[in-house]
Amino acid sequence: MYRQGDVLIVPLAEHAVPDSARTARGESRDSRGRLVLALGEVTGHAHAIPGPGTLVREASVFGPLLLHLPTGGKVVHEEHAPILLPTGWYRVIRQREYLPGSVRVVAD
Repeated sequence: MYRQGDVLIVPLAEHAVPDSARTARGESRDSRGRLVLALGEVTGHAHAIPGPGTLVREASVFGPLLLHLPTGGKVVHEEHAPILLPTGWYRVIRQREYLPGSVRVVAD
């Protein structure tokens, strides 16, 4: 497992990757050409993958976020050291917080 700030990245076994993720088009890249795993609402900083890869997001904010890195990759952020990831599939999990009456993704 890998953690960078409020983002947890968990390796997935090949058999655990849904077929729908393998055939999905994936997320668009931002204006800097990065796959954004989490965007800081306050700072504008991002946990992102600048190189090759595919990011598949479910419609729900709490739904699975799957990352495929066919040649490995690097997670970068303006306030954290980069993290090198080996080739493979990963589940990306955003930290959540409880507020009385609701659960939300942590605001950065």
